[in-house]
Amino acid sequence: MRASPFRPAAATLLAIALAAVGLTSAATPAVAATIPAGSGSYTDVRPAGTSGPTTNTGAPVTPKLTAAARDKPVPTNDWWTSLAYQRYGDNPYSTPMYGHPLTYQAKASGLEVGYPTTPAIVGDGRQYEYAHKADLTVGLTGLNSPDTKADAWSDWTVTPYWADGTRTFRATIGHGMPFVYAKGSGGDARVTTASAPTVFADDGNVLGITVAGHHYALFAPTGADWNVSGTTITAALAGKDYFSLAVLPSTDALATYRTYAFSFVTGSRVTWQSVGADVRATYTLTTEAKEGTERGTLQALYRHQWLHTTDALTPYTYVSPRGTMKVRASASFTTSQRSSGVVPALPASDGIDRARLGAYLDEVANASDPFSGASDTYWTGKALGRLAQLVPVADQIGRTATRDKLLGLMKGRLQEWLTAGGASGFAYDGDWKTLTGYPASYGSDTELNDHHFHYGYYVYAAAIVAQYDQAWAADSAWGTMVKHLIRDTANPSRTDAAYPFLRGFDVYAGHSWASGHQGFAAGNNQESSSESTNLSAALVLWGAATGDTSLRDLGSYLLTTESEAITQYWFDANEQVFPASYRYGTVGMVWGSGAAYSTWWTANPEEIHGINVLPVTGGSLHLAREKAAITRNIAEMERENGGPAQEWRDLLWEFEALAAPASAKAKWDAVNGNYTPEQGESRAHTYHWIGTLDTLGAPDTTVGADLPTAAVFTRNGVRTYTAHNHGSTARTVTFTDGRTLAVAARSTATATGPGGQDPDPPEPGPSTGNTFRLKTGGVLTTATTDPAGADTLASADGVNRDGTPYRPTVYEARQVNGKPAAGAATAFRLRVDAGTRVGLAPQVRVSYDLTGDGTFERTETFRYFATDPLAGWEEYTQAVGAQATTGSLGELRNGTVRLEVWNALGNGTSQLQTGTDAAVLRIPYV
Repeated sequence: MRASPFRPAAATLLAIALAAVGLTSAATPAVAATIPAGSGSYTDVRPAGTSGPTTNTGAPVTPKLTAAARDKPVPTNDWWTSLAYQRYGDNPYSTPMYGHPLTYQAKASGLEVGYPTTPAIVGDGRQYEYAHKADLTVGLTGLNSPDTKADAWSDWTVTPYWADGTRTFRATIGHGMPFVYAKGSGGDARVTTASAPTVFADDGNVLGITVAGHHYALFAPTGADWNVSGTTITAALAGKDYFSLAVLPSTDALATYRTYAFSFVTGSRVTWQSVGADVRATYTLTTEAKEGTERGTLQALYRHQWLHTTDALTPYTYVSPRGTMKVRASASFTTSQRSSGVVPALPASDGIDRARLGAYLDEVANASDPFSGASDTYWTGKALGRLAQLVPVADQIGRTATRDKLLGLMKGRLQEWLTAGGASGFAYDGDWKTLTGYPASYGSDTELNDHHFHYGYYVYAAAIVAQYDQAWAADSAWGTMVKHLIRDTANPSRTDAAYPFLRGFDVYAGHSWASGHQGFAAGNNQESSSESTNLSAALVLWGAATGDTSLRDLGSYLLTTESEAITQYWFDANEQVFPASYRYGTVGMVWGSGAAYSTWWTANPEEIHGINVLPVTGGSLHLAREKAAITRNIAEMERENGGPAQEWRDLLWEFEALAAPASAKAKWDAVNGNYTPEQGESRAHTYHWIGTLDTLGAPDTTVGADLPTAAVFTRNGVRTYTAHNHGSTARTVTFTDGRTLAVAARSTATATGPGGQDPDPPEPGPSTGNTFRLKTGGVLTTATTDPAGADTLASADGVNRDGTPYRPTVYEARQVNGKPAAGAATAFRLRVDAGTRVGLAPQVRVSYDLTGDGTFERTETFRYFATDPLAGWEEYTQAVGAQATTGSLGELRNGTVRLEVWNALGNGTSQLQTGTDAAVLRIPYV
C-alpha cells in the first residue's frame, strides 16, 4: 500500500476543489497519513487489517478506465458502474446494464443491445423482471477486445471503449436513449442479430430490421450501404468512423427516427432550482451533428418525469420495468413538482402528555449505552439518527437539560468519527475517489455500497447539532468534515477532483442506487429508498442551518424527485407500473430489471414493508402524498404477515399515521408503550409522532410553502401550518393556499386555521394549490384519489368552431385563492382520443373570475389539437400556443377557475381523460 493515494497534481486539484466548495482548511499536502479538515481530520491510509474495493474473490481492484478518464472521479453506484468496477475477476467487460428502454452488456466483440418487453415472474413469485436478452450485438468486423473500459460519462450517459490492438470502438448509451451512437476505427460496422432478421426497410445506408419482435433501424453515413448475410449485417463506412442504431416503437416511426440518426449525443446534464413552493429541473442532452444540421434528439421519459412535465410529447411510447416511457422530440425537457417539506420535528400539540413524553425522553438520555453498542458506520449512524429525532422534541416541551445532554452525546460520537487516528474514522481512497468509514459494514468498504444510507444519518445528526450550535458546524470546526461526507455521497460539483458528481443518485432514474459495483445480472438495486431520502432531508436541514441555500435546494431537488420515484416504483401508488401478473402492491427492492418483494436479509413482510419507511423523521412527510397507497400498503403487510406487525410495529404505526392517524393511535393505545422499539426508534419519538398527527391530522401535501422547512396538516377540514426558520432574522412564510406565517429567527412557528399575519384572510376553499385534476362531473380538484375516467366531447357538427366554445365540456374550481406567480403561465396536460375519426380538433379555453362574482376578468384560448385517426390517447398541452387572450391576471380571492374543452372541427365525438395526473390544469398562481 502506498503511503498516500495522492499524486502531487491530484493534491493540488483537491485543494482547489476544497476551496471551491467553501472548505477552508489548509491545502492538502502531497503526502500525508492524516489530512486536517477544520477541527476534524481523515486519513489517506486505511486502518490495518481492513480492505478497500475488491473483486468477489477478495483481490484489490482499481477503476477500469481509459487514459482519458483516469483522473476523473468515478461515479460508482450507477446504472452502468460494472464497466468501471470489475467485481467478478473472470468478467472484464460488464454485467447487464439497464438504460431503459434499451438494455446492454459489453462483451469482447462489442455491445449487446436488447429491448425486453415481456415481464417474467420469478423468485417464488416475489420478483418481476424484464431481464436483459440480446437482440443484437453492435461492434466492428473482427473486434475481439480483452476488456471494456469506461471512456467518458456525464449525468446519465456513458461511453464504453473497446480496443484489440487493431480496432478501437466506442458506443455512447444512456437512460431514456433509444439510440446507440457508435464510433470506431480499423474495421467496418458490424451488427450481429440473435436470430435471422426480417428486413422491413432498405434504403442503402438506412436499414430497418425486426429481431425477436422488436424493430430496429441501422444508420450508416451517407454513401454507405448495409449488407445482410444471415445474422450478420455489415457496412463499410464510406471513409467515416460513425454509425448509429435505434430501437423503434413501430416500423412507421422510421422516418422520424431517421431525422435524428446523425445528431450524436455527446453529454447529459441536469439543472435544478427552487421556485416558490416548487422544484423545477431541466434535463438536457448535448449533441453533435455528424451529418446535416439537426441538433435535436429523441428522449424517452420515465413515468416520474412525464407526470410532471408540460412539455410536448410525441405519440411514441416504450415498455420498461418502470411502466410506460413516453418520447419527446427535443434535446431537453423540464419537470416541475411541489417541493417536499422537511421539518426538524412535528409541531407542538395538546395531544401530547408532556410528563409522559419527558419520561420516555429520559429513558433514552439516561440509558447506560445510548448508542446500543453500535460501532460500525451503519449502526452508529442509526443510533445518531435516533438521538437526533429527540433533540427538537425535548426542546419543544422545555426539557432543555435533556436536549443539551442529547446534543452532547451526538457531538461526542460525531467528533470521534470525524477525527482520524482513533478506533473509528474515515479514510480516503485516491483510486476510487471515495471516503470510507471504518469499521465499515455491509460492503461499504469492499464494494462501496450504501454510503448514502450510512452517511445520511451523520449529516442529519450534524444538521440538528447545527440548529442549536452554529459554531460547532463552522468550517473551522466540524463543518468541513461534514461537507466531506456530503461530497462523497451527494456532491453537487462536476469539477471536484476529489469526489464524483452525486455518487449514488441517478438523476434520470429519479432515485439512488445502493451497490457500488452494479455487478448483478439484474443490474443495480436499491432496497431502503427511505434511507436515501434521509440523506436528502439531511441536506435540506444542514443547508438551512448553515446558511448554504445551494445545498438546501439540492436536498429539495433530490428529495422531491426521489419521492415521486418511490411513489411510482416502490409503492405503485397509481397502480400503473407493476405488471398485471405480479401479485404484490409494494416492493422492498427495485432492480434495474424490475423489482422484488424481498429484502437482503429476511422475507418477513414487516421488514419488506418497513425498510422503505425507516427512519421516520421530519423528512418522511412526503410519503403522505398518496394516502390510499399507504392504506393498501398496510393492508398488504397485514395480509402477508398473517396479522398486524409485531417486530417493526412502531415504524409501521408511524407510516400508517401519515394517512390514518386515528387508526395508528388506536394501535399505540392498545399496547400502551409496552413493546420493544426498532433499533433506530424510541418510545419518545413514536409517542410524539403518533399523538401529534392524531391531534393535528395527517400531512396535507397539496399545500406547499416558499420555505422548504415548512409543512401543513389537516384534520376535519382545519389546517395547521408550521415552519422552522433557521435564519438569523425573522421572516414570513407564504403557503400556496395564500396563508402566511411569521416566524422569528432560529425558531419554529405554528398556526391553525387562517393563521399567519394576514389580517383578514379568506377562508380556505375546497380547491387549493395551483394544480388541478379534471374530475368527471365538471370539477377541477386538487384531490388525487378520484378514479380515472373519461368525458365525451360533443361533435362540432361539421362547422368550424375554432376559437369559439361550442357545447363545451366545462370544469370549474371555485373559492380559489392565490397570487400571480412571476414568470409563470397557464399550463395544461390533457389526454384526448378521437378513435378512428378523421379531422377532429379538441380546443381549450381557460378563464379566471378573480373574485367569484361571475365576471371573468381573464380568458386564454389555445390553438386546437389535430387528433390522429388511430385509437389511443394523445397528449394535448399548452405547447400548441395561445390563440387569443383577453384581460389581465390578478389576485384570486374566492375566485373561480374555468376550463372549457370542445371539438373545434369535424363531425364526431371524442374522449377526454379525467381523474389522472395526465388530466391536469396548472394555473400561474402561488
